[in-house]
Amino acid sequence: MLAVVLLAAGQGTRMNSRKPKILHDVGGRPMVLHAFLAAAAVADRPPVLVVSPDAGGPGENGVAALIGGRAQYVVQPEALGTGHATRMAADVLRGHAGQVIVTYADMPLLRAETLRRLAEAQRAGSAAVALLSVPGDSTSTFGRVVRDGAGGVAEIVEVAEARRRPNAAELLAITELNAGVYCFDGEWLWANIDHLPVREARRGREYYLTDLIEMAVGQGREVVAVASDDPNEGLGAGTRAEMVAVERAFRRRVNDHWLACGVTLVEPEATWIGPDVTIGIDTVIWPNTFLQGQTTIGEGCTIGPNAIVRDSQVGRGCRVEQVLLDGQRVPDGATVRPVGG
Repeated sequence: MLAVVLLAAGQGTRMNSRKPKILHDVGGRPMVLHAFLAAAAVADRPPVLVVSPDAGGPGENGVAALIGGRAQYVVQPEALGTGHATRMAADVLRGHAGQVIVTYADMPLLRAETLRRLAEAQRAGSAAVALLSVPGDSTSTFGRVVRDGAGGVAEIVEVAEARRRPNAAELLAITELNAGVYCFDGEWLWANIDHLPVREARRGREYYLTDLIEMAVGQGREVVAVASDDPNEGLGAGTRAEMVAVERAFRRRVNDHWLACGVTLVEPEATWIGPDVTIGIDTVIWPNTFLQGQTTIGEGCTIGPNAIVRDSQVGRGCRVEQVLLDGQRVPDGATVRPVGG
């Protein structure tokens, strides 16, 4: 049985917001909902969300208010790092899942098919851990995947640690980066997680999940790395500026999908299409168009320029220009323009 743990207890103080960062929208959905839907698509039981004491309840800032009974919730009472957060799920998963994926709730671009590949890689070789890696460069803040002489994974070195080592330049030049997504042998994970060393961090003592990689290697257990074919899958959003990059990557992914499905986007960079929108083939979308919510566009339509279509159903062969449609139904062949247009 495969279980998924979503680490959702981060405070997100760098967002300078009154609500948790994972409830901020990317691509028309809260970040945590993207992560949850990917997790739920692969898990054999409801995903486990590790939440902070003030963000897991039913209030407006609560994750549970958004996801409800579709998930199981455990509380991390103190912010003591990713290893400690994962340990909070032990009591509900120990003995109940042969594989445990651990990932973050602020990674909205991580796909279900990638999680499946990670689980398959761990299962195929009976590895203690399979980790997701993404390509990057020397400026990245992600940990480096360090390999041994035989090409196996030897350890994960965080940037701060790499800079303290004599071979810092060599380590920082590594382009295989740790995305922070893991699939563990469940029995091995719970047998070892209580033995993580304590680390001194900026916020005090913490327990790092990455230390499990070195522990597995030290025990002679295999660790495998699965390379993502999309470097954007490793993007997280901890600041408003990082959200801009994630939003742009999400928009490009959605737009590329519709281009491949036979929809013409005259200027993709000036087009916004939500995740719950459906569009028929041979429809043309002109610039400055926003398709939002539960919207359906029929085949052979022309939408835009300067149109907002929200929670509406547009029939086949319609023309919609320079208007706002909100909760409307447009019959086949209709033209909708501003009054006098």
